[in-house]
Amino acid sequence: MYDKALKNKEKIFAIAPMMDWTDRHCRFFHRLLTRKALLYTEMVVADAVIHGDRERLLGYDETQHPVALQLGGSEPEKLAIAASIGEEFGYDEINLNVGCPSDRVQSGAFGACLMREPELVGECVQAMKERASIPITVKCRIGVDEQDTGPALDGFATSVWNAGADALWVHARKAWLEGLSPKQNREIPPLDYPRVHRLKAENPSQFIGLNGGLENLNQAESHLRDVSGIDGVMIGRAAYNNPAMLRDVDQMFYGEVGDQPDWADVISSLADYAEGHISSGGRLIHITRHITGLFHGMPGARRWRQILSTEASRADASPQMIESAFREIRFDNDVRAA
Repeated sequence: MYDKALKNKEKIFAIAPMMDWTDRHCRFFHRLLTRKALLYTEMVVADAVIHGDRERLLGYDETQHPVALQLGGSEPEKLAIAASIGEEFGYDEINLNVGCPSDRVQSGAFGACLMREPELVGECVQAMKERASIPITVKCRIGVDEQDTGPALDGFATSVWNAGADALWVHARKAWLEGLSPKQNREIPPLDYPRVHRLKAENPSQFIGLNGGLENLNQAESHLRDVSGIDGVMIGRAAYNNPAMLRDVDQMFYGEVGDQPDWADVISSLADYAEGHISSGGRLIHITRHITGLFHGMPGARRWRQILSTEASRADASPQMIESAFREIRFDNDVRAA
């Protein structure tokens, strides 16, 4: 995938891995809006993959391809085993998390704190490459705490590339491991997009994608036009909170010609999917919690959120509630058929 992108100068648009958000239901929903975007799981710890309920942790609907599994961990052998299991489950990529600053991740000595140990990360990448034939990638920050992001990011990137990493996705902020919460780490450290662009300009043969603070598709696309030659863009919370933007991804980033996904078809597919989930013992809220922002900024969005936030949480809520909420909204210019 990444070799082809570099060779053909094709750009990749990805939806970022987000803890507690990009679960299998969220990814099914996002795939209804874009056929081409690269999807990521939320981070799964290598130990959990090895010893836990794999179907619950790794199972997904086949329509989600291309989809990458993000792993957390710092022990090369365990990560290698988990990567092999991920490949067996059919994932298109294995990504190593070297960017999460949460206390739980720090206590396990992985995530963003691994920015201080580039040699260890290189060993992890090499071990995964030896056990899995699919792309092995890394998602990192530009540095942590008091690191100088010049030599720190250069040294880190060199280590993972020497180990064979197929791509490096860089969140263009430092992570402060002391004094800032995970939420503050997404907002307070200043964005430094030029640092990521400089890394790409100095390493034209390596795939480098940019993440962090991107609010809309136009902003994301502008980074791809930069003379540095950045290879991909990744949007996280903005796409989650305003998922309707994903309807434009295939045309804007992949040159797909054709109509956007029809709202009525999206709603019908969600209802069908929810019916299968409920029949397997799940609840409607597991799905509807991801779709409340679907009509963000459109007339009727408040009523849509209200219905899904209140009625869908009932234990006996049925899939038809999604379709009922959609019918009840009175959109200007008949956006339901758009």
